[in-house]
Amino acid sequence: MDDKVKSHDNKTGEHAHDRGANQGEGDYRSARSYDEHVRRTVESGQVEKKAHEAEKALEGKEGEELRRAEELGKRHSHGEDPQLNKKSK
Repeated sequence: MDDKVKSHDNKTGEHAHDRGANQGEGDYRSARSYDEHVRRTVESGQVEKKAHEAEKALEGKEGEELRRAEELGKRHSHGEDPQLNKKSK
């Protein structure tokens, strides 16, 4: 076997890029975890229920705090991905 780092460890299911010390913004592990949670939520059939709960929370006593958190998050954002609004030919 050569000295190159294997890209995938079959025993742990871990990818080489997950073993690095830098697990900052945009890291692979967090992206996969997020995707898995979204998939589970969609498959649960509770999307409409969760959307209704979020709407009620915004209308309720925690609404102001939620709006402040959203604004704070937007201040750290780099904006919408231009590819989202790109028209296909």
